Amino acid sequence: MRKTVAIGFLGTVLDLGGRDKRWRKWRPTISLCSQPDLPIDRLELLHPPSHARLAQRIADDISTCSPRTEVRLAPISIHDPWDFEQVYATLHDFARDYPFDLEQEDYLLHITTGTHVAQICWFLLAEARYLPARLVQTSPPPPTDEGPGGPGSVSVIDLDLSRYNRIAQRFRRERDETVSFLKAGIATRNPRFNALIEQLERVAARSRAPMLLVGPTGAGKSFLAKRVYELKRGRHQISGPFIEINCATLRGDAAMSTLFGHVKGAFTGAQSARAGLLRAADAGLLFLDEIGELGLDEQAMLLKAIEEKRFLPVGADKEIESDFQLIAGTHRDLRRMVAAGSFREDLYARINLWTYALPGLAERREDIEPNLDFELDRIGREQGELVRFNVEAKRRYLAFATSTQAAWAGNFRELSASVTRMATLADAGRITEAVASEEVQRLQGTWSMDGEQGLVDTVLGAQAGELDLFDRVQLEQVLEVCRSSASLSEAGRVLFAVSRQSKKQANDADRLRKYLARFGIEWEQIPR
Repeated sequence: MRKTVAIGFLGTVLDLGGRDKRWRKWRPTISLCSQPDLPIDRLELLHPPSHARLAQRIADDISTCSPRTEVRLAPISIHDPWDFEQVYATLHDFARDYPFDLEQEDYLLHITTGTHVAQICWFLLAEARYLPARLVQTSPPPPTDEGPGGPGSVSVIDLDLSRYNRIAQRFRRERDETVSFLKAGIATRNPRFNALIEQLERVAARSRAPMLLVGPTGAGKSFLAKRVYELKRGRHQISGPFIEINCATLRGDAAMSTLFGHVKGAFTGAQSARAGLLRAADAGLLFLDEIGELGLDEQAMLLKAIEEKRFLPVGADKEIESDFQLIAGTHRDLRRMVAAGSFREDLYARINLWTYALPGLAERREDIEPNLDFELDRIGREQGELVRFNVEAKRRYLAFATSTQAAWAGNFRELSASVTRMATLADAGRITEAVASEEVQRLQGTWSMDGEQGLVDTVLGAQAGELDLFDRVQLEQVLEVCRSSASLSEAGRVLFAVSRQSKKQANDADRLRKYLARFGIEWEQIPR
């Protein structure tokens, strides 16, 4: 039997009623708990700490008129009940921390008591599903000489937005100003990235379909996946854990076992059963970073698990179920991998419904300055010491960091490391111009080596100077493909994806080996 739980403010005026004559006055909180057709099993009564005695009196009166109702007093501090931002933030925190049990309980928000600002906030939180509840309003009965003629009436409002479209439009501006969850913790001024985040937030709130985050290493794919999870969990669309794995760390037989689990004795060394990450993510969100590194067998198993919500652990003869939501991440061109045969076309089609390309830091140079403050705040929390730039130091660092000389190949991870170094060397919590200049020189040296010595120079050494520009440019691209490929055959399939179609026996590995041999290069020489 499901329970009905009501949440509402104490009416510091309407619920008062006086000590002796209170039963002759209509009181909305008492009325709510006295409805014969809407029995309340539990009431969460929010009240200012200064009105604790009145709240206790209401609880005592409810025990008289509705013994079945459990009353829980919830002191809540709002210094200015007419301050929209303060009220919304306080109620949002209450909703986030409340242990909702949607399988066992139904929830009602009592909007008769509280200020008009509180009523608006209740609506916004319910509409956005931070509070999985319907709204309920109580009204007094016609007055009599003896006092109220009964508990009055009650109306339950279910926020079906197709019916309440005007209300939704009325509060859209307030919602947009106060509810932008995914942007919290993301310091950005970039219009393209802002637009991406805004759409991703709408999709995350409305869809269970897989998402694909594409971007270079360090662009923030993992951080954004965690924010999506927190958004869904905050809106009670998901209840399980956040499970994350970098697929580049999975190799051989261990990949199958890590993802899908195994039964005891499935292979040598399997002395006990293992649940696997897909099963651990049941009712939660699974983030598979670098999904392009999965083997074809793992891809086939993953596709079945996404579409059917069940899969077969290694060595098992019975499938298990796991209803997880999926976000995949990659820095590779999966379309090119599909053409080369190293990534399944059907899996790519399944995860490509919502694809978001995250720009690297070099494409978001206007975000470097706000991220400096973000990183310093993070370091301050971790180290317990506030660190800040001197004016000259910040000007010196930003002049270089936002210039075209700054490569930022490692993206935000590299920026974080740079700020961490400066904060570590800061004296008395101040980053001086000398510290900033030293860091600029350090970055210049690192990027200068990376820029001047490409793969051709790394592999051929002094012999690279004997190459024509034509050969150097072509070889550089070939080596880039080889560096990101797991094998000579995979690199060959990518490089000869078109011409191999016309060959009866396409020996891609042999063609690539012969090309490299022209320059005296062997596969093992190419750095990964």
